[in-house]
Amino acid sequence: MNVMTIDGFQATIFFVPDMKMFRGEFINLSGGADFYATDVQGLEREGKISLDIYLDACKRNGISPRKNFSGNFSLRLDPEVHEAATIAAASKGVSLNHWAAQTIKHAALAP
Repeated sequence: MNVMTIDGFQATIFFVPDMKMFRGEFINLSGGADFYATDVQGLEREGKISLDIYLDACKRNGISPRKNFSGNFSLRLDPEVHEAATIAAASKGVSLNHWAAQTIKHAALAP
């Protein structure tokens, strides 16, 4: 997983071949903030600068900087995958929602 944490906020990191740079984008903010650098130290430095600017703007405008997550989202699957997931959940004796939530939790929080 290409995630960097800066001051408690997570950013995904991608390489941009055309620019020959890494791009970071904060993912748990209520708005957008990104940054670019050629190395890890630069990403950390530029990420901190970008985050500080964003947090200052939020403070000035009375906006909460963190994105709120409701715990609900829609998921579209191919019908065959939907059927297979339903069978997998039933074989465990749990609802499809419970099975999907546990599967996602396991995948998302795996080291």
